[in-house]
Amino acid sequence: MATPDPDPELPIKLNPCSNGEYLPQPLRSVERETIRRTQEAAADCARRLNVDRRAFLRSMGGAALMLATLSACHGEARAAAGKSAGGFYRLLSEAPTEPEAAAQALDGGEFILDVQTHFLEYDAAHQAGGSFAKAFPQARCSADDPLGCFSIEQYLEELFLRSDTSMAVVSAVPIPGDASPLSIDQMEKARRTFEAVCHDGRLLLHGGAFPQLGNVETTIEGMRALQVEHRIAAWKVYTHIPGRWWLDDHEAGVPRVGNAFLEEVGKSRSKICCVHKGFGSLFGAGAVEYASPVDIGPAARTHPDVTFVVYHSGYEPEITEGPYTEATAHQGVNRLITSLRGSGIGPRGNVYAELGSTWRNVMRDPTQAAHVLGKLLKELGPDHVVWGTDSIWYGAPQDQIQAFRAFEITAEYQERFGYPALTPAIKQKILGLNSARIYRVKLTRPRCHPTAAEIQRAREAIPASNRTYGPATVGELRTLIQAHGPV
Repeated sequence: MATPDPDPELPIKLNPCSNGEYLPQPLRSVERETIRRTQEAAADCARRLNVDRRAFLRSMGGAALMLATLSACHGEARAAAGKSAGGFYRLLSEAPTEPEAAAQALDGGEFILDVQTHFLEYDAAHQAGGSFAKAFPQARCSADDPLGCFSIEQYLEELFLRSDTSMAVVSAVPIPGDASPLSIDQMEKARRTFEAVCHDGRLLLHGGAFPQLGNVETTIEGMRALQVEHRIAAWKVYTHIPGRWWLDDHEAGVPRVGNAFLEEVGKSRSKICCVHKGFGSLFGAGAVEYASPVDIGPAARTHPDVTFVVYHSGYEPEITEGPYTEATAHQGVNRLITSLRGSGIGPRGNVYAELGSTWRNVMRDPTQAAHVLGKLLKELGPDHVVWGTDSIWYGAPQDQIQAFRAFEITAEYQERFGYPALTPAIKQKILGLNSARIYRVKLTRPRCHPTAAEIQRAREAIPASNRTYGPATVGELRTLIQAHGPV
């Protein structure tokens, strides 16, 4: 039997973790077996390479070993159940111990624009109390001051030193007013800090809007003022918290704010509406209803001048994703497809599906991953799916990037369900080219971004470089919500 691992941080983070919007998903038998086999094989690989075991696990070879192991365990479990696997991670057998073979699958020079990232920054009042900071598991990072674990510096380090991310959008959280730990002023501070260091415009900012709170005219005035004071790249809204509303105001009796808000978005410099859809069950049945993407199609049809980016793509972790059928048309990601079909919004429409937290959840299950990506690509087209990771909650997003690079949909599922092959060209579009077009940014490599080799060496040298920060248990999540409300 393998010796218990003294360093539990594996290169691909399968551990339970949440972004604060859903219950952390426990490890299933496939993930547990993947971890066991990876730990067992890592020692042998390290001996063959004559390196420290921890150094091997931090290397690209370690990531190749774990993804190949996950793929094998998943395939075996599906076969034992009399089913075929819908997706897999393509890696050469020698990849764990041959750096060039590992790099062939896991390395890349793509332009990566992560459209969903967050950090938390506290003013003096928050620091005096500190209850929220202490409640959040991120406070367990190795920084001397727990509040430093939430900092701009920590965020930039996780995103740009420990991953291949080229650019990022700092996305607003659903906490209005002075209580927000991610205010526009803190976002601006992050942008200016990094601009002073690298001078490459690497961070874009969302403007958070809450048209459901108070008078919608006040919201519109605030949006106009925000654009004067800041470079707002897009607008971010939540239709299920705090308060509940529809983008298209399609139901009688709800505040008629959606159309007024979208009309203002259409008049603004940035005609992009980023809206949370999915991950609503934690906040009750009513929240599930309003977090549904049922209103996306009608709103997109009524407002063709607005670009809609649907965060999470309607995914719900309680639903096992499969093919789109009449029986499953109103659950999970299928809800978005149903809404778009009902409104005649096709692949060249004004709606984009975003993968933040969704990919992190389904990459543990290659068959679900194949269905989610396959359905979105088939319905919206390869030009309308965009990359997001919901970092910093899951730590550095490098493992998500590496898994996506190596992932493929099986030929069987392509034939059975009409899913497209995940070609390198399609992956490049999803990882960055599609969002670059939406946000109208230049496809230039960041000027002060280290080389791939320098990044890899830094990752391997930095202790504790692959941790997650979101709540990992139901108890941690409840403590977090009680301390500050849902994030």
